[in-house]
Amino acid sequence: MDKIYANNKKAYFDYEIIDSVEAGVVLIGQEVKATRNNRMNLNGSYATFHNGELFLINSSIAKYQPKNQVADYVEDRSRKLLLSKKQLEKMFVLTKEKRVTLIPLKAYPKNGKIKILLGVGKGKKNYDKRESLKQKDQKRHLKEWI
Repeated sequence: MDKIYANNKKAYFDYEIIDSVEAGVVLIGQEVKATRNNRMNLNGSYATFHNGELFLINSSIAKYQPKNQVADYVEDRSRKLLLSKKQLEKMFVLTKEKRVTLIPLKAYPKNGKIKILLGVGKGKKNYDKRESLKQKDQKRHLKEWI
């Protein structure tokens, strides 16, 4: 994972990441080009099941060339995620029984394909978020003294 196309830093703050899984994503040609130019945004996106398939919702990929573009291109359309049948069943059971959310953490290339790292996360409460900010501030303060 040398190059990262998109990163979702806010997910680590809003969710406690329990596990992660790598998924492929179905893109059209201009979306692949735009993603390779770092024009993908994962903030506020999540993955959900629809008719037994996993879809990425609310992720946006900007137009590759704004002037030479197809008129009906939708930046924030739902994109299908590719997992093995065994992984799909495992994620489906986790989301229904354990009440967790599938959050995209980062997008990166692997073997010429664009992959998305999905995190299995449980939402943090406000007091958990304050505690993590406090710990982060303490670590920063210690580094200043060293």
